[in-house]
Amino acid sequence: MSFITLQDVSYKYPLAKTFALKHVDLSFEKGKFYGIIGQNGAGKTTLCNLVRGLVPHFYGGSLTGKTIIDGTDVKKWDTDQLATQIGYVFQNPFTQISGVKETVFEEIALGLENLGIPKDEMIERVIRVCKLLKIEDLIKRDPNALSGGQRQRVAFAAIIAMDSDTLVIDEPTSQLDPEGTADVFAIIQLLKEQGKTVLLVEHKIDLLAEYADEIVVLEKAQVAFQGPAQEVLQNPTLLEHGAQIPQVALLGSKLKEKGIGLAHIPITQKDAIAAIEERLGGES
Repeated sequence: MSFITLQDVSYKYPLAKTFALKHVDLSFEKGKFYGIIGQNGAGKTTLCNLVRGLVPHFYGGSLTGKTIIDGTDVKKWDTDQLATQIGYVFQNPFTQISGVKETVFEEIALGLENLGIPKDEMIERVIRVCKLLKIEDLIKRDPNALSGGQRQRVAFAAIIAMDSDTLVIDEPTSQLDPEGTADVFAIIQLLKEQGKTVLLVEHKIDLLAEYADEIVVLEKAQVAFQGPAQEVLQNPTLLEHGAQIPQVALLGSKLKEKGIGLAHIPITQKDAIAAIEERLGGES
């Protein structure tokens, strides 16, 4: 059953001449990991802002159609209540740090303070999430003096500590190195295993292929594709819509063109190895 549903949604920011979202129909189920892809300006961040309630409550503008979140139209949601259900990690970590706390520990605990979480539980949650994200060494640091990658981790930690049922995450690895990126995806996978719903905007298509249940492709403010990751990411026509496909899917398509077809077009390295071994085994 859908937890978030968009029905013929169109949205235009104040003073904008073009739509940021146009006639969008989408549905998101609880407990699934959704990868959201598309070229810059396709509407990915606007979709995140809508699901989080920043559209229309913060940005204003013109919103038509219906956006139903847990049975209630987003226009009728109280934004503070919605914030307890849906955590949002912004694309730019510099905009997510509050600027009013002197230590990383206090920064991560800020949202819990606002929720009135008891002090002992608050301390336990902050310590646990710092260990999870491997940022224990930052706890006493000034959050306003951190690098972009460090701020990204702290922003992520603050949202995870809130223990929201749904997380909307806008390019969390944009300022992280490969090791940090791998850590973030491992954490997102763990959150999914805990039953969280994850909507992730990300350009690292090979990692999305490995972790995501479903993929949403946006193009020019509209939905070009939505479906299971295996089905969507093996489609070479994604390239014509400003989206990428995994390298192994490109390989699978090329092999098929040359008459060396595999049982199916793989989207992960593990899947590719299994498909090639199966093909070789069939020829022996």
